[in-house]
Amino acid sequence: MNTRAQRIIFWCLIAGIVAMGSLLAFHRQHFRNSVAAMAEDAPLDAPTASTEPITLLLANDAEGTVTATNRQIALPQEVTARVRSLLDHLNAEYALPGSAHPLPPGTMVDDVFLLPLPIVGHAQNNSASSSSPTDTSSATSSANPSATASADNPPSSPVASTDPAALQPQSPGGELAVVNLRSSFVSQHPSGVEVESLTLFSIIGTLHANVPQIEQVRFLVDGQPRETLAGHADLLRTYPSRDTSIAASSLSLKKK
Repeated sequence: MNTRAQRIIFWCLIAGIVAMGSLLAFHRQHFRNSVAAMAEDAPLDAPTASTEPITLLLANDAEGTVTATNRQIALPQEVTARVRSLLDHLNAEYALPGSAHPLPPGTMVDDVFLLPLPIVGHAQNNSASSSSPTDTSSATSSANPSATASADNPPSSPVASTDPAALQPQSPGGELAVVNLRSSFVSQHPSGVEVESLTLFSIIGTLHANVPQIEQVRFLVDGQPRETLAGHADLLRTYPSRDTSIAASSLSLKKK
């Protein structure tokens, strides 16, 4: 028969085993989460070995402003990878503790497509579909590399828009940037006219400051049009690329 002391020792050993198992399981899950986060935030393209001066347009919620701020950052040379890396660095600034415009951490952008201006539509080469040119929404469909000709999808020909307000370059080589935001970023974005407007101002101004050939900017979310960022700032319109380092109160992006 076990003595009282033996029973106490036995249950102490059981408690220690359970505690040790729980601790090991916690550390294992923490390590796996860290690895997953590193994989998600890792750049798709290796940056250059040396840093270079770039300009981030940083928003301030308390003051309602967007201010140009200089940074030394290593960026890829390929243009679309460069633009994506710029926006990832921009969001990393907002995820820092004490940020003046706090946003959820992680990757902001899935893809960025650069399309030459003027944007043209595509009409199918048959009598049923060649009667009407496409509008500026063709900028998003033009970025779809999976569109191929078939019996149900005949070959198409480029058609220039007849709309005088259509996307046109301001200078030779002007481009439209289609920024494909992640739904995980959008779903966690704070809601409000000013905070949403500041985010768009920050993105547009950063692109304008660092990639001068970008003249206009459109937004998608997971490859699809979305009406607003978080209920207020319009994501359906095309924005001119411009310096946005002014008070946000004078540049409302609220959808009319």
